[in-house]
Amino acid sequence: MINTRPLTDMDQVAASYIKLVLSVGLQDPDYVDAYYGPPELRAQVDAEQPSLDMIRESASAALSRARSLAPPPNDEMLSLRLQYLTRQLESLVARVEMLQGTKLSFDEEAKALYDVLPPLHPEEYFKEILEELGSVLPGQGPIPRRYESYKSGFIISRGRLNAVFHAAVEESRERTRRHLTLPGNESFVIEYVTKKSWSGYNWYKGSSHSLIQINTDLPIYIDRAVDLASHEGYPGHHVYNALLERHLVRERGWMEFTVYALFSPQSLIAEGTANFGIDMAFPEAERVGFEREVLFPAAGMDGNRAEDYYRIHALVARLNYAGNEAARGYLNGSMTREQAAEWLVNYALMSPERAQQRTRFFDQYRSYVINYNLGQDLVKRYIESRGGTADNPEKRWEEFGKLLSSPRLPSGLKEV
Repeated sequence: MINTRPLTDMDQVAASYIKLVLSVGLQDPDYVDAYYGPPELRAQVDAEQPSLDMIRESASAALSRARSLAPPPNDEMLSLRLQYLTRQLESLVARVEMLQGTKLSFDEEAKALYDVLPPLHPEEYFKEILEELGSVLPGQGPIPRRYESYKSGFIISRGRLNAVFHAAVEESRERTRRHLTLPGNESFVIEYVTKKSWSGYNWYKGSSHSLIQINTDLPIYIDRAVDLASHEGYPGHHVYNALLERHLVRERGWMEFTVYALFSPQSLIAEGTANFGIDMAFPEAERVGFEREVLFPAAGMDGNRAEDYYRIHALVARLNYAGNEAARGYLNGSMTREQAAEWLVNYALMSPERAQQRTRFFDQYRSYVINYNLGQDLVKRYIESRGGTADNPEKRWEEFGKLLSSPRLPSGLKEV
């Protein structure tokens, strides 16, 4: 049952925020990632059809009101709530201004929308990793071609995909339940879709229920089973949203968490915890063992190849910031689409088809790409700074669970 305590000034700001997010969603179809609040409020916004100018004016008023409130003394969660509402409103104003034509650089946009400044990695950084990778990859010739050839033996066939993915989901759920208390009614449905710019997506529906969609446009490799099961499900997006609903909406009555603005600081926390959640559920040695004994056989692959596969996979993972540099160049205009795709092939080791798909992701989601890798790194450093190191797994899970259940901002992760 939702908390029904009297409304406060912060609740009034929260009510304005919800309506504003829904209003921006009318102008930007990707903006509202989830909403499970009162349907009559959405109907009201749909009927009003506010213009961008009207939204901008209302958002400025709500932001001024938020900034006028004093942080509650001796209550960290209320202070975090006020900071969250203020920064989410600032991000919303920036998104509205972008929709009105304001042009921002990649870095300016990331700071305005996601509360972080992305790091810059020079080309030489990726070349050094590729040189190391080249020493362990089989074959001769260009590394992208050798890697593509190597990975071709690890594609999950369409006929085995559902069984492999469900096995990964069940294991990630069981591992998460050992450490986090999940709502008793939590559940999700899996769908396989095509013609998307992303590989997987969690659509949170409220009442601890999600719809998880997996894009089958391109080949799905064996490592993606655990990655998607953990990132989209346990302990990733599905758990994150379910815990926010239980602890902040149901217990505290903080209704702003019934709406999720995609292009906002919340996304860095969501994507960062979802990516770090993969390692939470499957520490390296345990993952290799599970894959060798369960997933590789389920996919019709030789489990004895798992250790070698994940040794190479770990090296390739160090190239993940290459996608950010491609997005930075493409969105800033210093790279054409073809040049960005070529960069992704050469330095992110994507197939040409996957690289083209990724440039379409840049078109649709722009600087959102930083939330995955930078978010993961910030979450990892934050949790480890609070004692949640790899050699202290119980503390690691404790701090991870607290973060999933709080309104902490990306800038707050750096204050350690």
